[in-house]
Amino acid sequence: MSLGQQLAPHLPFLRRYARALTGSQSEGDHYVRATLEAIVAAPDEFPREVDPRLGLYRTFQAIWGSTNVEERDSFNAPESDNEAIARARLARIAPLSRQALLLTAMEGFTTEDAGYLIATAPDEVDRLVTDALGEIEKQTRARVLIIEDEPIIAMDIEAIVRDQGHDVTGVAVTRDEAVALALEDRPGLVLADIQLADDSSGIDAVKDILAEFRVPVIFITAFPERLLTGERPEPTFLITKPFQRSTVKAAISQALFFDEATVPTN
Repeated sequence: MSLGQQLAPHLPFLRRYARALTGSQSEGDHYVRATLEAIVAAPDEFPREVDPRLGLYRTFQAIWGSTNVEERDSFNAPESDNEAIARARLARIAPLSRQALLLTAMEGFTTEDAGYLIATAPDEVDRLVTDALGEIEKQTRARVLIIEDEPIIAMDIEAIVRDQGHDVTGVAVTRDEAVALALEDRPGLVLADIQLADDSSGIDAVKDILAEFRVPVIFITAFPERLLTGERPEPTFLITKPFQRSTVKAAISQALFFDEATVPTN
């Protein structure tokens, strides 16, 4: 099996990580493309001592680390709104802590593997994750609309949201109900399932909401690879069913991390 064939199944999930890290589909996908170009240009330098997924993320981390810190100007792109928002927050939280959080809580790497990816000892990874969650939660408070037609899942999500100190504006089970609730009481974050009770679409509900006002959105789906092809406008933040509570917390923290409404003012 060629290296390309070994890496292909992992690309949707690398896109998810890159988008969550940057807060943008376009910027995240840019880093993924740069990663693939680096692998094609120097295949002999690809880490062969680890499994392909770990090697892929390790190569991405090398690209991200060099361009984000030292060679940002080489992309010839002006600072985006998300980057400006992130810059305001990064004065209070270290980027390495966010990477540790995403790699473990969202991407499911062990602390040992995450340590390998960010060149940090496993016990330090645990500390970084704890620091990231604590600092982000202090900086971000929001009112959340949940769009989910499964009552047990909706209750679980609501409990997670409230545990993080956020308020819940309502729980909708259909597209029309979601839009009505959003317009009645504008949320600061939307958590949306893809398939809803009346066979309507959570994606369509979100499109209707975003036509009225700007709000960060996290989608929930059992088939993330279908929404992470990089070929069309796609979600920046995505949770895979069945999910872990830590995954939901990480996604909420990252979505709000790039939300200008919760940027600290002092």
